[in-house]
Amino acid sequence: MNQAADLPIWAALLIAIFLLIGAGLTLIGSFGFYRLRSFYDRIHAPTLGTSWGTAGIVIASIIYFSVVESRLVLYQLLIGAFVIVTTPVTLILLSRAALYRDRAENSPDVPPLDVLPLAPSENPSRTSNPEKAPITAHNNTHIGEK
Repeated sequence: MNQAADLPIWAALLIAIFLLIGAGLTLIGSFGFYRLRSFYDRIHAPTLGTSWGTAGIVIASIIYFSVVESRLVLYQLLIGAFVIVTTPVTLILLSRAALYRDRAENSPDVPPLDVLPLAPSENPSRTSNPEKAPITAHNNTHIGEK
C-alpha cells in the first residue's frame, strides 16, 4: 500500500530534486544563523532559508500529491503563502523591537543611524536665516528631535 513505490521515475526525480533544494536552502539559512555573530546579522539568513526552503518543499509536495491523486492538487500553496508572508513580517517586527531596545539602552552593538542626504539647495550652511534651516531626519527618530 506504499504509493511512493508506484511513482513514475520522472515524478520521483522531480520530487527528490525539489526536496533537496528546499532542505539545502533551509540548511544554509541555519548555518548563517549559527555562523553570524550579532543579532542584526543573524536575522537575515534564516529568513531567506525559511522562505525559499519552504517553497522547494511545497513544490515537491504539490508534485507528489498531484501524481498520486491523478489530479492537480494546490492546497499546499496556502501553507507556502502563509510562511512566505509571515516570515518577513516577523523579521521586521523582531528587528525593530531589538533596535528600539538597544537604542534605549545605548548599546554599542547598534547599527548607526543613516542620515538622509540633503540636496545642495537645502544645505543649512547656505541658508542665510538659521531659523529657516531645514531639519534633517534620521531613521527611527522624530523629525526635529535633537
